[in-house]
Amino acid sequence: MRRRKAKKIAILPDPKFQEQVVTKFVNNLMYSGKKSLAFKIFYEAIDLVEKKIEDNSGLDVWKKAIENVTPSVEVRSRRVGGATFQIPTPVREERKSSLAMKWLIGYARKRNEKTMSQKLAAEIIAASKEEGAAFKKKEDTIRMAEANKAFSHFRF
Repeated sequence: MRRRKAKKIAILPDPKFQEQVVTKFVNNLMYSGKKSLAFKIFYEAIDLVEKKIEDNSGLDVWKKAIENVTPSVEVRSRRVGGATFQIPTPVREERKSSLAMKWLIGYARKRNEKTMSQKLAAEIIAASKEEGAAFKKKEDTIRMAEANKAFSHFRF
């Protein structure tokens, strides 16, 4: 057990859009402390999204993609009397956004486009249209929680 709660570190807003959520996303996107490169990849991806979808801004499409990928419930393993059950539990607010970002970035990395910014742009567009691997992950998570609803009385 911890002695005291961990302090929340204040995250500065990003230089272009002045949004904290963008900085959190870029922090997840970053490898080996290369933040400027991660910002460059993100901004290029947003520009590509703007070029492909003309009717609204790239940042709005990105926000819609994050919203579409955000899970409401998840399953957690719990041992009860020698058996392990998958128990559906609601997701905390901070965890919701971090899961959505991690899924979006993870599945963007697995795509087949040439550069990371192209991969990210394609995954953002797919997620905003409720398609793509990240959205499928959310659907699978909800489906698994639905299937294991019978064990929800084991919730801790």
